[in-house]
Amino acid sequence: MNLTHLNAQGEAHMVDVTDKAETSREAVASGCVFMQPATLALLVEGGLPKGDVLATARIAGIQAAKRTHELIPLCHALALSKVSVDFLINHEQHCVEVSATCRLTGRTGVEMEALTAVSVACLTLYDMCKAVDKSMQIEAIRLDSKTGGKSGDYRRAGYTSEAPIVTGEGDTGEVSLRERCPTAGVRVKFLAELRERLATSESFVSLDELPTSDIAGLKAVLAQRDPRFALLNEQRTLCAINQVMANDTARITDDDEIAFFPPVTGG
Repeated sequence: MNLTHLNAQGEAHMVDVTDKAETSREAVASGCVFMQPATLALLVEGGLPKGDVLATARIAGIQAAKRTHELIPLCHALALSKVSVDFLINHEQHCVEVSATCRLTGRTGVEMEALTAVSVACLTLYDMCKAVDKSMQIEAIRLDSKTGGKSGDYRRAGYTSEAPIVTGEGDTGEVSLRERCPTAGVRVKFLAELRERLATSESFVSLDELPTSDIAGLKAVLAQRDPRFALLNEQRTLCAINQVMANDTARITDDDEIAFFPPVTGG
């Protein structure tokens, strides 16, 4: 077995992928943050001093995946087509289970991106909760599966992707919209003060409902459901598609994650 990041002289180098064929590639990684039962209860109830723990950890994980090449030597800069970070609240084990999925069509795999997303999401969970529980432990960060590429598919022994993912936001028995809504559509999240003003943190909109496949069409559908969603048209309300800032004309596609949020200020 040869280590691909070493050349004939045993020196570290970046692997040349120029001649590799572009294929669809995906990787899933996971990890756990164990904490005191009281800390987990505060997290679920939204009672921690730094605010929305899971939303912050999700954004941190996605950002980290996109910047893996800046953190890990010899990794390629990749144009990721999809990054998702999800959480399962495990009350029995007093932990938050974190899962990250990365996907692209390219010449190299996304295992490091998925592992980096999980690692940074777990570190962010620790940072958000450390004021009340410095004894938390981050454990079991590992690759669960990968598909595509010359080396073929891999699945960790005992890993199954069939278990529903719980967001941990609001009702702890809530199954993620990806599992509950198998039809083509987009997941819509409402962050910070918008969540309180709209009395919801998440919604799902089928692509079939949209008059136009863009943010403007999405806002129209939401406003038809409930007049309170008209506030999404306020000038100060911002929008992002898969963590990329977007305006009303930005197109949306199946499985996109749309976030609406107020301007973020320092302090």
